[in-house]
Amino acid sequence: MDDQTRIELEAAAFRCLRDHLADRTDVQNIDMMNLTGFCRNCLSRWYQEAANDRGIEMSKEDGRAAFYGMPFAEWKAKHQTEASPAQQAAFTDSHNT
Repeated sequence: MDDQTRIELEAAAFRCLRDHLADRTDVQNIDMMNLTGFCRNCLSRWYQEAANDRGIEMSKEDGRAAFYGMPFAEWKAKHQTEASPAQQAAFTDSHNT
């Protein structure tokens, strides 16, 4: 497989992941962090960092808007719930190992 095809396949897989997570607003970022060690915010940060590495100016909020498809504050107001004490404890435990 040539490099361009690999890049295109990786980009397509990323878009599928982004779209899947956009459809699964019931899955909270804290749950993703607790189970996988990354969340939507991590993906948006990696997107931003990739842009910055290529000399493209992109702020944290611009990266989030690009990933979430809307300003993060809007997504958060529509979809993010308050983390339960159990979710918060699991997050603390998963980051202390």
